[in-house]
Amino acid sequence: MKARGTLRPVSIAPMMDRTDRHYRFLMRRITKKTLLYTEMVSARAIVRGDRDRLLAHDASEHPLSLQVGGDDPLELSECARIAEDRGFDELNLNVGCPSARVQTGNFGACLMSQPEVVARAVEAMRGVCSLPITVKHRIGVDDLDQYEDMLSFVNTVAAAGCDRFSVHARKAWLQGLSPKENRTVPPLRHDEVHRLKSERPDLMIELNGGVTSWEHTRNHLAQVDAVMIGRWAYDQPWAFSTVDREFFASKEPLPVRSDVIESMVDYGTRLLHEEPRARIGHVARHMMGLFAGEPGARHWRRGLSQMAFQPGAKPQVLRNAAASHFTR
Repeated sequence: MKARGTLRPVSIAPMMDRTDRHYRFLMRRITKKTLLYTEMVSARAIVRGDRDRLLAHDASEHPLSLQVGGDDPLELSECARIAEDRGFDELNLNVGCPSARVQTGNFGACLMSQPEVVARAVEAMRGVCSLPITVKHRIGVDDLDQYEDMLSFVNTVAAAGCDRFSVHARKAWLQGLSPKENRTVPPLRHDEVHRLKSERPDLMIELNGGVTSWEHTRNHLAQVDAVMIGRWAYDQPWAFSTVDREFFASKEPLPVRSDVIESMVDYGTRLLHEEPRARIGHVARHMMGLFAGEPGARHWRRGLSQMAFQPGAKPQVLRNAAASHFTR
């Protein structure tokens, strides 16, 4: 079955409480080409809840993938229709989250032990829309943590028409480790993701987990189709200022940090005007790492902390925090 969609060599991982629409708007000022993801949204919430709120996104965020969690093919197929109607560029099924809340709903990493369920979900979604249907999963879960277990999972889901596998190169322990610990405690096993691509060259394989430099990214791209970056992208967003040129052959001028800040001031002004309950701190929290690793970064963070999270703070505080950085 032919894969659908255009492969992007670099993406920013879906991260709960991080990759919201404000963060995505910021990152789109820095990189135009990198594939972005929403936070995970449960299929049931999309079908039965406030879609306008849950699926809100700016037109500039594309290419944008909607990540969903669920195990019911009917709900997920309805999500696929809605995602296409709402203009998303692909739909990603979460088979990697280890949280207790997700397990209670029978989705996330626990589904790695139920590949037939995942396959039915992928087939149902693929059957009702033209979007690429992708799966993000772990290399293993609990005692199903051998390479052969992952290969069996992938083979089953691939037969249903999955367009890309985004593989977090750590296993998940559903009992005994917190979601945070599951991001760092199980050892990275990048070699198993490389092996998967080697043994299934017909599949689109994306590696995720522990990538913290462009050197890492290039090394992995020699062995897989794409690399998904998580915490590094959030903690050091300006690292992505060169990604379009380095990995997408873009000839566009590199972004300018002061221009990005001005864009976020404009965005914050519009946000506060359109949404009375919004706060500029909702935007500023994603900008704390904008000068990470550079002289004066502490002044920038302190300026934001002191100004952006006060009651009634205005978007101009972003500009003022930048001034405190440049005049340190």
